[in-house]
Amino acid sequence: MSGAVRAMPAFRIRLLRASDLPEVMGIETAAFSTPWRENTFRGLMRRTDTDLFVADAVGRVVGYAACWTVVDQSELGNVAVAEDARGRGIGGALVDAVVRRVRERGAHELFLEVRESNVGAQSVYLERGFSVIGRRRSYYSSPTEDALIMRLRV
Repeated sequence: MSGAVRAMPAFRIRLLRASDLPEVMGIETAAFSTPWRENTFRGLMRRTDTDLFVADAVGRVVGYAACWTVVDQSELGNVAVAEDARGRGIGGALVDAVVRRVRERGAHELFLEVRESNVGAQSVYLERGFSVIGRRRSYYSSPTEDALIMRLRV
């Protein structure tokens, strides 16, 4: 049947494993113009203040999120979803997992930066109670763009 849309299998959120890194790197390089390197993820995996989650759709990693907490503040470093899996609630589920985890860690605030043009991500954050509290001029490169600073009181 030509033009048929394949259904996305159900997904679950779990902790990232080293064996997930090839798929995470594929998503990372497709999603960001200045992607993190694999060594960045490996370094984050060794830190005790960091949590890394993946969305697993029947053995296929379709998204991931990285966050870290220092004392009572957390930062959502990256969230990305595979292009063919977007629009299915995966990004929101990853953000929800991060919020639960930073709350467990005792954080009072969760911060993030998002491209000003990334209205899809912004809507996910706004739906969860984040608010825009500032701007970082020319924060992103390729292309140069401002970042909006968002915060959620946890």
